[in-house]
Amino acid sequence: MTQEHSVAETPAHRASALRGRDRHEAHRAATPLELLFDLTFVIAFGIASAQFAHQLAEGHYKAGLIGFGFAMFAVCWAWVNFSWFASAYDNDDWIFRVTTMVQMAGVLILALGLPRMFKSIDGGPYLDNMIMVLGYVVMRLAMVFQWLRAAVQDPSRRRICLTYAISIIVAQVGWIIQAVADITVLQSFLCGVPLIAIELLGPIFAERQQGGTPWHAHHIAERYGLLAIIALGESVVGTVASISAIVEQQGWSVDAVLICFAGTGLTFGMWWVYFVVPSAQVLHAHRERCFVWGYGHMFIFAAIAAIGAGLHVAGLYIEHKAHISALATMLTVAVPVGIYLLMIYALYTYLMQEIDRFHLWLLAGTAIVLAATILMAAAGVRMTLCLAALTLAPLVTIIGYELVGYRHGSVVLQRMSGTHE
Repeated sequence: MTQEHSVAETPAHRASALRGRDRHEAHRAATPLELLFDLTFVIAFGIASAQFAHQLAEGHYKAGLIGFGFAMFAVCWAWVNFSWFASAYDNDDWIFRVTTMVQMAGVLILALGLPRMFKSIDGGPYLDNMIMVLGYVVMRLAMVFQWLRAAVQDPSRRRICLTYAISIIVAQVGWIIQAVADITVLQSFLCGVPLIAIELLGPIFAERQQGGTPWHAHHIAERYGLLAIIALGESVVGTVASISAIVEQQGWSVDAVLICFAGTGLTFGMWWVYFVVPSAQVLHAHRERCFVWGYGHMFIFAAIAAIGAGLHVAGLYIEHKAHISALATMLTVAVPVGIYLLMIYALYTYLMQEIDRFHLWLLAGTAIVLAATILMAAAGVRMTLCLAALTLAPLVTIIGYELVGYRHGSVVLQRMSGTHE
């Protein structure tokens, strides 16, 4: 029997040079390795949200916010740098795969160090972030190896890759010194400010040289969307915690149904709203807008995880295990929902480079819904009803977009591409 057509070869993962991917490559999508890498962030988001919920339920707002902010930056930033590097250089050889495995181990170590970090901030006076920094350094040094490898194997972009590597090394030395130094929580965070600045400025300086790295706009937009979905998983976890609290006390009841509707509807609504933003199309046409877009997402991811924490607090309140009022409990959910929606609008406006007046009406409607749910909680309305009403917040944007907003967006995209007539 003769073969008329060539048979596709099974892939081999032998070592190969990092030459940079084609930034216009067709059908570029997230790889199975990237999806596996993202699974470790399920653990990191989960532990950070659970610790934040515990602090909020105890009324320790300051400690909770500081710890959560620090945790979200560390978790999100490590993911961000890996994802942009992979978008530009992923060749799927065994070296890239093994290095990614090391980074995954670093994520898990960092996640395991989060409870001690939160506890030290709450108890004071010294910050115990040794394990957390250890995991972070493992991830980042693996990233240094990747950038140095690219610097050797992609000579045309050597300066870019070396800039990345040097900025990461300098920052890691600083984080290690901060972790081992016997200083207070306040002093630790003051030392962290310049280190965070180095982390954030490194890519900006690097990408301004030699045309930048060949990251793929549609691929990177998909990667961010996938992490948003992972973060939304914390809202599902918070919903389950609230339902369990009600079922344990009352059995299956109207309240259980309401909280199921509220948590699921809120999560689904936030997912819908996120994918309204035409990130891939705009970044493909305007690569220079990537930094505000990419860095702004860290606030979006943090807000999503905070909503999950707030839903968990609501579950503790229903179980009478939270030591805060109904109003404070409602604020733990409503405030991050408001921040999330505001950030989505801000991101959309920045990408499109123009203000849509219709969005102002939608934001006003959203603010009314959020205020109404807070007033309901203050007036003593049952928590389940307040949470069910909160589901209307993203619904305002969804209805507005599906009826009118999509037309406005299409016009801007056509104008941006030069095809608008």
